Amino acid sequence: MAQQVLHRGRLIDHLHLVVRDLDASRRFYEAVLGALGVPIGGAGKDFFWCDELYVSTTAQSSTDSLTGRHHLAFQTRDRAMVDAFHHAGLSAGGGDNGAPGERPYHPGYYAAFLIDPDGNNIEAVFHGKAERSAASVTLAFER
Repeated sequence: MAQQVLHRGRLIDHLHLVVRDLDASRRFYEAVLGALGVPIGGAGKDFFWCDELYVSTTAQSSTDSLTGRHHLAFQTRDRAMVDAFHHAGLSAGGGDNGAPGERPYHPGYYAAFLIDPDGNNIEAVFHGKAERSAASVTLAFER
């Protein structure tokens, strides 16, 4: 049987969520991403961003339509980080959509699921022990 190889960080450039209540969304994402060690990168009147996630109101978007019912999964370093994510999200107003635990997707898949203020299914997952070729990809733009 051939070995399965997964590549992360090469397909998705960014994800944009358009929300109805920016303050509620910011509280939720600051809590869950803070539990994952990812700070909010910046903010303005109608938006905030962190890493590849951009969250805005319709005033800062190219559409008047709200997003919702999306599934977004964040990778974690260990099971404890999945647990912290779930606790932080519930404390910040998120809804439980699956307590931390092993899932049948592949051996070692440990995840928790929350519903954010706009109905998106937000997951934190630890895939088990694995060797990474790099911690992250760094982009340095020329001026």
